[in-house]
Amino acid sequence: MQRKFLGNIIRGSLLEGLEMKLSPDVPLEHIKAGKFLVVSGEQYDFFSIITDLRLAATNEQMLSNPPNFSNDLLRAVISGTGTYTVVSLRPMLMLERATEQRTLEPVKTIPSHFARVEEANDDDVALVFGSETLNRDSDKKYFNIGTPLDMEQAVCLDLKTFSERSSAVFGRTGTGKTFITRLLLAGFIHTDTAVNLVFDMHNEYGTKGTFEGVGQKSVKGLQPLFAHRGKVKVYSLDKEGSQRRGARCDHEVRISVEQIEPEDILLLQEELRLNPTAAEYTYILKNAFGNAWLTDFMNLMDSGDQAAIKDFASSKNLVDDSMRALWRRLNRLRQNCSFLDFNPRKEKIDVIDHLITDLLNGVSVVVEFGKYDNMMSYLLVANIITRRVEETYKERTDNYLRTQNEADKPKQLVITVEEAHKFLNKRAAAQTSFGKIARELRKYYVSLLLVDQRPSGIDDEILSQIGTKIVAALSDEKDINAVLSGVSNASGLRSILASLDTKQQALIMGHGVPMPVVVKTRNYDQAFYEAMGVFEGEKKREKIRADLDKAF
Repeated sequence: MQRKFLGNIIRGSLLEGLEMKLSPDVPLEHIKAGKFLVVSGEQYDFFSIITDLRLAATNEQMLSNPPNFSNDLLRAVISGTGTYTVVSLRPMLMLERATEQRTLEPVKTIPSHFARVEEANDDDVALVFGSETLNRDSDKKYFNIGTPLDMEQAVCLDLKTFSERSSAVFGRTGTGKTFITRLLLAGFIHTDTAVNLVFDMHNEYGTKGTFEGVGQKSVKGLQPLFAHRGKVKVYSLDKEGSQRRGARCDHEVRISVEQIEPEDILLLQEELRLNPTAAEYTYILKNAFGNAWLTDFMNLMDSGDQAAIKDFASSKNLVDDSMRALWRRLNRLRQNCSFLDFNPRKEKIDVIDHLITDLLNGVSVVVEFGKYDNMMSYLLVANIITRRVEETYKERTDNYLRTQNEADKPKQLVITVEEAHKFLNKRAAAQTSFGKIARELRKYYVSLLLVDQRPSGIDDEILSQIGTKIVAALSDEKDINAVLSGVSNASGLRSILASLDTKQQALIMGHGVPMPVVVKTRNYDQAFYEAMGVFEGEKKREKIRADLDKAF
């Protein structure tokens, strides 16, 4: 396929990148930051992206005393001769043309002066980012995530590579983080790459999701989208609320307080307004009462037996006023988290056991919070469940390493968590299972998909462990610096981030893609449903007839 000529290289370096003089035949306003280009060297093709644009002139005096441009002919004569446009490029990959083994390599050299620069074509996009049609012929799991700027060819993510390391979707409020995340989760299920555990704080992923465009009020959640495969179950903390919304609830989530650890309370330090002393008391209470520490402590304080309270405080070197302060704060859990079971000694089925069994059987789980869409409930439930999942996957992986039996190998698990900075800030990252997963659980087949509008709130060590970043528009300078920390050519990518549209556009960079690329994300609509195998109306009837024809 013929590429469109854009200009020629006029200067550059391996360190700083290249500069192209834009051909006068090419309209400047058609050239945008983040556009995907190919520089044709003598031996290599250099796959590049635009990082900056600059107006220049052969004679600076002309800029100080510009001619009268009321004459269109004069304007046309001067444009491209006396004035021109310089486009800054960053080569990301190079490909040797002469060899049959067409392998993409990191950039180790640069093209010569006046090398042709051309707009990448569909073949180039497929060569660099792969194609969904290749899924049948290799162990790669390509999934269409969107299209490059001003192009129609799909940019694909290799979700097998993507899921092996923790990843993130960043962007300020209203930029479509949930929309992008829903696409990724559907991709994992559709390609059978990974099983998902989604902590769905705002009820966007399970049965229905919010549509932010015009006309359509809602979109299909993951459960109805993959109902024909039985690959998604919804667990709800608010079963009645789910039923009122017309949502499906496969299991109601009730959590025994015996599963609450002191680390869970420390994670809620800000939400419960605990001072450091009261928070540290939880460890002492756990040592004193065992697994039932929270129930026994609350019962002791509820009794109002001042003598018993003082005796206990004295025996453990505690201050009874601090115990009362802790009791008052923990009462908020009892008042606001009615999904907690404060009578755990009764024989009950552990819903977390059911959830983990579903994950191990390859069924993705969406945990909906319903009316409990507050940060206290979200932090508590997500940390308790993830801790159990972490323990199980470690055991399963150790067993697989011992037996070397492929049947014992755990399926890759991706845990999706919103408001990630609450779990992974500098204080909490050392205490939560999420911090451990981000740092070390790759070898246990568990990774994170973080969704957040405040990447600067995430611990630097955790950010450095994120393999792939999908970044929508950001406005805060601290957040932009955090996203680009440790990334090569950060200054060029910064200008690309600054130019992103506020909707349906994102910069993808890192482990999951061969080179950074700006995409217009794929539509989550009827065409997407059909690509996932869901047909409605006449198309459903046509699909049934076609399947019958194949069968007979």
